[in-house]
Amino acid sequence: MVPRHCRPKRMAVLFCLENRSNKERKMKMAREIEMSTKYDPSQVEPGRYQKWVDAGLFKPSGDKNAKPYSIVIPPPNVTGKLHLGHAWDTTLQDMLIRQKRMQGFDTLWLPGMDHAGIATQAKVEARLAEEGISRYDLGREKFIDKVWEWKGEYADIIHAQWAKLGLSLDYDRERFTLDEGLSKAVRRVFVKLYEKGLIYRGEYIINWDPKARTALSDIEVIHQDDEGAFYHVKYPFVDGTTFNGKDYIEIATTRPETMMGDVAVAVNPKDERYKDLVGKEVLLPLQGRHIPIIADQYVDPEFGTGMVKITPAHDPNDFEVGNRHDLERINTMNDDGTMNERAGKYNGMDRFDARKAIVKDLEDQGYMLNIEKITHSVGHSERTGVPVEARLSTQWFVKMKPLAEAALANQDSADRVDFVPERFEKTFTQWMENVHDWVISRQLWWGHQIPAWYNKETGETYVGEEAPADIENWEQDPDVLDTWFSSALWPFSTMGWPDTQAPDFKRYFPTNTLVTGYDIIFFWVSRMIFQSVEFTGRRPFKNVLIHGLIRDEQGRKMSKSLGNGIDPMDVIDKYGADALRWFLSNGSTPGQDVRFSYTKMDAAWNFINKIWNASRFVIMNLDDDTTATLPPKAEWQLADKWILSRLNDTVKDVTRFFDNFEFGEAGRALYNFIWNDFCDWYIEMAKENLTSEDQKLKQNTQNILCYVLDQTLRLLHPIMPFVTEQIWLEMPHEGESLVTAAYPVEHAEFDDQAAEAQMDNLIELIKAVRNNRAEVNAPMSSAIDILIKTTSETTKEIFENNKDYIERFCHPKELVIASDVTPPALAMTSVITGAEVYLPLADLIDLNEEIKRLQKEAKKLEAEVTRGEKKLGNERFVANAPAEVVEKEKEKLAGYREKLSATNDRIAQLEAQL
Repeated sequence: MVPRHCRPKRMAVLFCLENRSNKERKMKMAREIEMSTKYDPSQVEPGRYQKWVDAGLFKPSGDKNAKPYSIVIPPPNVTGKLHLGHAWDTTLQDMLIRQKRMQGFDTLWLPGMDHAGIATQAKVEARLAEEGISRYDLGREKFIDKVWEWKGEYADIIHAQWAKLGLSLDYDRERFTLDEGLSKAVRRVFVKLYEKGLIYRGEYIINWDPKARTALSDIEVIHQDDEGAFYHVKYPFVDGTTFNGKDYIEIATTRPETMMGDVAVAVNPKDERYKDLVGKEVLLPLQGRHIPIIADQYVDPEFGTGMVKITPAHDPNDFEVGNRHDLERINTMNDDGTMNERAGKYNGMDRFDARKAIVKDLEDQGYMLNIEKITHSVGHSERTGVPVEARLSTQWFVKMKPLAEAALANQDSADRVDFVPERFEKTFTQWMENVHDWVISRQLWWGHQIPAWYNKETGETYVGEEAPADIENWEQDPDVLDTWFSSALWPFSTMGWPDTQAPDFKRYFPTNTLVTGYDIIFFWVSRMIFQSVEFTGRRPFKNVLIHGLIRDEQGRKMSKSLGNGIDPMDVIDKYGADALRWFLSNGSTPGQDVRFSYTKMDAAWNFINKIWNASRFVIMNLDDDTTATLPPKAEWQLADKWILSRLNDTVKDVTRFFDNFEFGEAGRALYNFIWNDFCDWYIEMAKENLTSEDQKLKQNTQNILCYVLDQTLRLLHPIMPFVTEQIWLEMPHEGESLVTAAYPVEHAEFDDQAAEAQMDNLIELIKAVRNNRAEVNAPMSSAIDILIKTTSETTKEIFENNKDYIERFCHPKELVIASDVTPPALAMTSVITGAEVYLPLADLIDLNEEIKRLQKEAKKLEAEVTRGEKKLGNERFVANAPAEVVEKEKEKLAGYREKLSATNDRIAQLEAQL
């Protein structure tokens, strides 16, 4: 270990004072500390991250005897800056990887980014539009160059944000979904699925984004309620047939602009009302084309009139009906949402302008019966926001049923993926059980171009990982693959697959934990699972930790339209990364949303400030020969035994909570130990020993303070790495950084429940005296008589052995500890475990008010007794809870009953004096 006086100082308030006496060093240090009583993250965080990176501390250890632990980062899209959701997601991952690294695992946290096809292309096209040009003006090659420029710009921004958050990523292994290695994996998967008949090309109804001019998968469509109408239209019979006294049938539609593509009217074959109409023909309004009335099970007799128009090129259900009846598919719309020549006189109109024109013509020509205003669910493109069209198009598809079945079967094996919380497995299962074929082609330029070529002469299709040899005779499919196609391969393609002998693939795959939001279980999690099972025969990750969304203080989703978005970098500038990380790690339980709050950020900073000042005090009171080594157990005082036992409890709890992904509970355990046990009590009690003439006692206290602070900083480091590193480097330590320091472990010899009970007894006494003083405005500076009537020898012994603490914290003029104390006539009274405490403050006490106070206390105790009796009276609790938990509840109940009895006795004594 490097002596403290020879180590370079990094904390702003401390510095190296070589060749100075201990007294001179402390005097100088004290002056500096007075200048920095508040924690300032701007003096601690800048520069630290680069030192970690330069030292290679985020790389795997390379220890083949260590157990591997790996995480692949959910790759952020290169569409813009990271938001609070990214900060939350990556903070949780960093906490896991930092803890596992400290626990001795061979850890890999692999970074990377996603090309995000449609989203990134839309961003770049918007930027070009501001310059008055389009991608078509540039051409494909030059446009892609522009997108790569965008990628470079935003990748740099994301790297800077990762650094500011303190993410311990191995940058040497960083990947991008369009880099050569991942492109090779994408081509291999496409070809293999094609060869197995699981990828096919065909003409189907798909979701179409008219603005981006590309196909969308079902889960890229966001449904929202829009104002619309049911247009009730006459379809006259061709041969003069009448029905219910009318020479027409009534058809209701919400999309009159698609009428020019109608090829039939359908009724249910079991609908007795219309059985005689099947086979008849009606006239298509405005166009005069004859279309038949057909019978098909698809029609719901109870909905509307029980008759629907069939437009196979513009509705997925109509498409299926058309296939069953061999109906023509008439596509009346261009890929940009304008009408084409099949729409007749409406050719060239925007779809919504065509709707208005068609409605007017229907009204003018007497076909419109009425217009019924409605609000209905309309699909919108997730990326561009425009209403989606159901459009007939030739696309590439993945046949999903076999892949889904294999993924579901894997969930019944030992290789299953465990969802946290468990309820989200149902979300995965339901989607897999009801999955549709996945349209994977996109009419974009940015992305993985489909590895399919068409012969210019024969029309033959060739699918392969490489282009055909006689390339001049072939033309590659211009479409690219859905972004999620490459993202689905992320856990194994980033590890070197398809080379199954790649070192990282053999060592770190399957990965251990995926952290992601519940909103992309369909998009990404499900696809990673079925692709991994198909191509590696293994699950992609052992656990998938699902978190919620970051909302504003009112519980609203953050969005540009609401103007309630918050830049995490702005939060860091104000509070520091550690404060943001603390807030995010303690925000909620797995699967739940969290509300961002500046009040909570203030609380996070206050907590770090508390740690900072407690650490300043400890460090200022260490000598050059102080070490983080404990003295012999025989020399431990009660407070020492208690704090080490409480530390041991905290280590056990925090480790268990991390293992269960219960980070909020881990935070609470740390907060309670640091703020309450260590800062408020142990440090205060240690001050007596630090000023003692007994040098052995002083040295023991210094070493224990140093040890507890050291272990506490290690526990905290995965959550708040910057401040813990800064403080730790000022203390006696081995190793270059907390990043690779050993994580605390449980020590059985620290477990001392007797010491905890005794200390709790002492703290209860001190709190009772302080509270009673406060109620009658008797300041701590004024000495008062304190009489303690003990009800057990154990309690009496505890208080007598720790008189120094009682005198320091309670400031008695006279202190009496005995079992035969006679209660004064007028005294503040507190009933604590094993004792009654009396403060004879006759001049300050109103007898009636004291009785009321005790009666109020008695009611609280009665409630606790009732709660305990009810809990222990619950047979299920007694039968299922661990024996030690049941026993603890029995002890608590006995204690409350004892206190209630003593409180009621004291009330009776005081009432007798009235």
